[in-house]
Amino acid sequence: MQKVFNLLGATAFLMSGAMVAGSLVIYTRIPSLTQYYMSELKLELTKVVTDMIPAKLDDVMPELPSATGPAIETPKLPF
Repeated sequence: MQKVFNLLGATAFLMSGAMVAGSLVIYTRIPSLTQYYMSELKLELTKVVTDMIPAKLDDVMPELPSATGPAIETPKLPF
């Protein structure tokens, strides 16, 4: 029975050590992972926005006039 308890204790020690090592590896990689995902997100958002803008601008922009009126006179200065 003592051998079973020693085996369980050794197994628990190895599992907790593996969890600590895994946590350290993930913690050290968090900045590079967030930077990667942020760059991917910016790229995707840029594509979506550039695809949306021309369609929206065509709907909102008024038609340009084909002819203009006479020039406006500049006011005379008092001196």
